[in-house]
This record gives sequence, structure tokens and C-alpha cells, in this order.
Amino acid sequence: MSRFTFNTIALFTTDNRKVVDFYCNIFGFETEWNGTDIDVEMHLDPSKNAGQTMRILLFPREHIELMTKQRFTYPSGTNGTMEISFDVPTFADVDKEYARAVSMGAAPIFPPTTMPWDQRTSYIADPEGNLIEISSFCEE
Repeated sequence: MSRFTFNTIALFTTDNRKVVDFYCNIFGFETEWNGTDIDVEMHLDPSKNAGQTMRILLFPREHIELMTKQRFTYPSGTNGTMEISFDVPTFADVDKEYARAVSMGAAPIFPPTTMPWDQRTSYIADPEGNLIEISSFCEE
């Protein structure tokens, strides 16, 4: 078997501009997208992500269907089929980043809560309804 390495997450969109603005403004992703190309590549600088590069690709739903000659169904409202998870350093950062994201337009889904397994977690949703977790396992 080939050795696999995780590459990226791709999201199918109805409005690339709204989703680009969301991830760049709230989480600090960067892109060289010109605003008109069909697909978008965004990345989170390794210095902002514990030394790892994180990439998200955006591709319009209608174009993936044209390319594959398949019709797909998509969840409406909040997408409960997957999540993107961001770790932050401490429990206090979970609260701070959740509040900041919601104040910037993220849909609140689950407020910061300390779970029985010693994780503080919260959930928001992006403009397309994709579920995003903000969490930490470090109390201080």
C-alpha cells in the first residue's frame, strides 16, 4: 500500500466570497485568490498553527457536478456530516475565540463547555453551515 499523507479539506460552496472572508477574518487563513477564479486555495501559516500548514480548498457545488457529471445532494442548514476542528492553547482561549467568532458573524452552535473527558469544546458554523469545533485539552 502507498504511504498516505493528509493533504487538505475541500468544501463545496454556493458563495466563495462569503466563505473566504469568514476563514480569513476569523481564523487568519491567507489566500491569493483573485475573486473570480472558480476554485480557491486558502492556507494557515505554519507559524500560526503549531508548525503545520493547514489548507482548505473551496469549489462551487455546481462546478463539481459539471466536472464529475454527477448530481450530489447537500445538507441544508447546519452540516452535520463533518466538522473542521481547531485547537487553541487553553480553556480560556476556547471561550475567547468562540466569543470572537460569534461576534464576527459565525453561527453559534454549542457554547464553550468543559466535557467529562477534560476537553473544553465549542461549536460554530461557517456561512455554508459547515460545523467548526474550537477546543483545548489544556486548562491553563
